[in-house]
Amino acid sequence: MGLFLLDYGAGNVQSLANSIKKLGHEFQWVTSPDDFRKATTLIFPGVGAFQTAIEHLHSRGLLVPLREYIRSGKPYFGICIGMQVLFESSTESPGTKGLGIIPYPVEKFDSSDKSVPHIGWNSIQILDDPPLPDNVADEGSCYYFVHSYRAKYDPALHASAEWAHSVTQYGQELFVASVRKDNVFAVQFHPEKSGPAGLSLLSRWLGKPEFELSHNPYTTRKIAQPKSRHGLTKRIVACMDVRTNDQGDLVVTKGDQYDVREKSTHATNTAGAVRNLGKPVALAARYAAAGADELCLLNITSFRHSPLNDQPMLAVVLAASKEVFVPLTIGGGIRDTVDPDGTRHTALEVAGLYFRAGADKVSVGSEAVYAVERLRANGNRPDGTSAIETISLVYGKQAVVVSVDPRRVYVDPGYDGPFKSEVVSGSPGGSDESKAWWYQCTVSGGRENRQLSVVQLVRGVQLLGAGEILLNSIDRDGTGAGFDLDLINLVKNAVQIPVIASSGAGTPAHFTQVFCKTDSEAALAAGIFHRQEVTIEEVKNALRESDMNVRAL
Repeated sequence: MGLFLLDYGAGNVQSLANSIKKLGHEFQWVTSPDDFRKATTLIFPGVGAFQTAIEHLHSRGLLVPLREYIRSGKPYFGICIGMQVLFESSTESPGTKGLGIIPYPVEKFDSSDKSVPHIGWNSIQILDDPPLPDNVADEGSCYYFVHSYRAKYDPALHASAEWAHSVTQYGQELFVASVRKDNVFAVQFHPEKSGPAGLSLLSRWLGKPEFELSHNPYTTRKIAQPKSRHGLTKRIVACMDVRTNDQGDLVVTKGDQYDVREKSTHATNTAGAVRNLGKPVALAARYAAAGADELCLLNITSFRHSPLNDQPMLAVVLAASKEVFVPLTIGGGIRDTVDPDGTRHTALEVAGLYFRAGADKVSVGSEAVYAVERLRANGNRPDGTSAIETISLVYGKQAVVVSVDPRRVYVDPGYDGPFKSEVVSGSPGGSDESKAWWYQCTVSGGRENRQLSVVQLVRGVQLLGAGEILLNSIDRDGTGAGFDLDLINLVKNAVQIPVIASSGAGTPAHFTQVFCKTDSEAALAAGIFHRQEVTIEEVKNALRESDMNVRAL
């Protein structure tokens, strides 16, 4: 098999390459238009904005040869952007034409009843009735989706009925999860990030003879009526704070209120040493095997030079992406930088390096606060220069997470200051029932306060193009007292993008509580997982007992 992978130059393709190698297959990269003639099977993976993908293909002379390859009848497998470019257009990029293989448009999700982007593990419904015996997708499995735009499923539309192979429901919308016709098979989800289910799908497709992948043996096709099925699961995220210890080794650590050094020696001479809870790649592999739906690696080491020269952390991402086949978010140092020799690097360059090493999303922290301060000073008019804007423009908003570190500022119950509309009062009967407070944003790991509220920040980053909020709480971090539900609800009511609840989890019941009492899409923990005080399996079992939808291995 002459298997080729198409890298259009902007999306993360390393994870798919790792998956294919894991399954024992060899492949080559498309490096020139001539490679399309050599290829007998082609996979086009990646993430990114529709316009960026089309423009990159065109500038490299690959757009016309790609269309010719697909029309030649040779097997084609598109993933995410590799599926969307098959359509005639996308409302993400008005005026930009797709390949036009599938003659109807890709449009943005309706955000009136749900968060957008659609991020997480969701189930599919295969439309063939009865299902074809050579299907490679599994209707009983969950796959990982991360996108803001979709092809709406419309059985009354000839092109939709002809091409749609499976559908997924998000909110009240049914959209096309996969297409299949003749030599073309493409999916909106990411099999390379869908754990064992995704690897199984890839293995089945790659294991088929090329002549089977090129022809649909069925001349007639009956289509099943999709059922209303809310399949999106609640995500459990395992987070690892990574930094160098005093010996120069990268370790996973965890602080109490962001202090990562040991305070007492106990039986060993470790006072003042960086808390070492394990090696990042080993822990990442352990959490993925245990059922974590997503992993987050946050580089909390101060950069002496430039993130582009931070080779140990890049090595961690490269190594982790070879062992971990669930989504991987990388944070720390995603900003514009200047090297000691005066060489300038943009946040987009830094993000691109991590994407190409195997990351799926990048997390922006302090830089997001500074960007919103500039935005507000400019009359809420984005200037296109922030890390959030530049990265989301190329890779799509779903690739940008903003990590928020607020703390409570206590005020008199009759407070009439600038943040009075955001004041939260303590719950009756609670330890803080007589108190009132608003949430102030911080930078530099909580060490510096800014005159910016959490609501101002999250609304600002949403306007700039962030796709998700990682919501920490300085007050709850390391306490084991449970998530700050007041903070989470305040933020969820302020934005229309997904929110990951973080800080304070101490028991499985805290995860059940945060999903029952807030609309957060995911919940994150670190220390309790590292110290094995609580396992991911225990968390998911507790959620199942509360009739919540979670992904099973």
